[in-house]
Amino acid sequence: MPPAKTEVLQGTLDLILLRLLRAGRANGWDLTQSIQTVSRGLLDVNYGSVYPALRRLEAAGWAKASWASSENKRRARYYTLTASGRKQLVAEQAAWERFSRAIGLVLQSD
Repeated sequence: MPPAKTEVLQGTLDLILLRLLRAGRANGWDLTQSIQTVSRGLLDVNYGSVYPALRRLEAAGWAKASWASSENKRRARYYTLTASGRKQLVAEQAAWERFSRAIGLVLQSD
């Protein structure tokens, strides 16, 4: 039986997208596919969530977008991480690690 899919927790999609954009330029479809691949199909993210999140990252100055042709010769909006986005990624990763440790402590308590 395949493992159950998990919805992305509110507030974590930005962190995931920042981390994936660290590897280089990508469009929304590429990022959605990467989330599926990297999470081994465990995270359930739909396109309708990815595009607003990318616009949010762009508005915050953490990503910049440009139009280019995709592999299938269609025009697509590609996103890259900015210097500010790299700093935000470091901050969000640290916050996530603190949060994860705190939840782990609560779950281990008697």
